[in-house]
Amino acid sequence: THEKLCRSIARESESVVVSVGYRLAPEHKYPAAYEDCLNATIHFMKNIEHYGVDPARIIICGDSAGGNLAAAVSQTLAGRSDLPKLRAQILIYPGLQALDFNLPSYQQNQRVPLLFREHAAFYLLQYLNGDASNLEEVLEGSHIPIDIKLNYRKWVSPD
Repeated sequence: THEKLCRSIARESESVVVSVGYRLAPEHKYPAAYEDCLNATIHFMKNIEHYGVDPARIIICGDSAGGNLAAAVSQTLAGRSDLPKLRAQILIYPGLQALDFNLPSYQQNQRVPLLFREHAAFYLLQYLNGDASNLEEVLEGSHIPIDIKLNYRKWVSPD
């Protein structure tokens, strides 16, 4: 689905673009997609001379669920001294939090196509465990214990 875009980015930026195919939910639940992306990235970084890439210019990018995976892989690799240091990460409308589907951005855009608020929560549940029976609890915010909400309110709140 992203081949034309990847080819365009490679051509316009005179870069090597590696697009990772990963196993999809609900058939392959978390952490399958993350492990696929992490393993592919580590393999690439350990064999970088084969691809003719400057190790100081590695950027990880992803959109939507791929943005989530790019962020997770970047965080995992940040402390690795056996691999080149990442130059940057580019996250395009990433799914980064599932604590609160009632934040202003979800409320303001809940009926905006393509990714309605309910669909975002549904896809998250499919990704995690393939079971959407808790959809209403997730949309209400009752899926997270109050102590965790209080602990993370500095970062995830309407403010």
